[in-house]
Amino acid sequence: MTSFTQLSEDYHRIAQAILFLEDNARRQPELTEVAAHVGLSEYHFQRLFTRWAGISPKRFLQFLTKENAKALLNRTSVLSAAYEAGLSGPGRLHDLLVHCEAVTPAEYRSKGAGVDITYGFHPTPFGECLLALTRRGICYLAFVDGDRQVVLDQLKLDWTNATFREDPAATCQVVDQVFSSWLPGSQRLGEPGKVTLHLHGTNFQIKVWEALLRIPPGAAVSYAALADQVGSGNGARAVGNALAHNPVICIIPCHRVLQKAGGFGEYRYGSVRKKAILGWELAAVEK
Repeated sequence: MTSFTQLSEDYHRIAQAILFLEDNARRQPELTEVAAHVGLSEYHFQRLFTRWAGISPKRFLQFLTKENAKALLNRTSVLSAAYEAGLSGPGRLHDLLVHCEAVTPAEYRSKGAGVDITYGFHPTPFGECLLALTRRGICYLAFVDGDRQVVLDQLKLDWTNATFREDPAATCQVVDQVFSSWLPGSQRLGEPGKVTLHLHGTNFQIKVWEALLRIPPGAAVSYAALADQVGSGNGARAVGNALAHNPVICIIPCHRVLQKAGGFGEYRYGSVRKKAILGWELAAVEK
């Protein structure tokens, strides 16, 4: 059993725990009750959480409060501050290593005609994913919730006229490269290494996605501040739409965008997964 397989299995119980805490936030259930809800003793729940996140569940869950989200935004309240931090820290490295290559206008209109796409399904620390490659780079990375066909259909909708081939042996190495930085003890902390993204999107969407690459792990920005930075006349709504169409989840870190009032906000793959990813990052940064 690979590390990713074990962590992916761990994630499902952690997601159950986060959802239970969301549903019972007002009465703040004890850890023993949360553990029982996911079918574990407190001891085994503690071990599972530490294996997955590297810290105790009590400490991890402290990162998922609205008060903590507000504090995080206060530390990096505008995107320019996150950019500044990134210039001398991990975000700058990320910006240099992750190269964005957009489809040409003709390729955008043709929806992938003449493009060969290889794809595979793989476990990750945050559940199963679908990763797809063109000869120019990663064109799709999405989490799978339930039916794999739903996620595959979305990929094919974005690249309607491309040719598709399932080859997990070819995509496995890329998944390992992207998510090895999410393993407990990693020195790269959420950085995928040197990768090229082959992005299918509008000019505005790509502008938002490139801006997100400069936000380092452990930092966050509000929808409004991100809109200001990219010069969006339509404000946070237009930015939210671009985030919803992010084709390469985690590498382009749309999970680092929060509501101005401290709410975690929407996420294409559910608020629970967004909290799990953010909590993992914050736990790693704060160790």
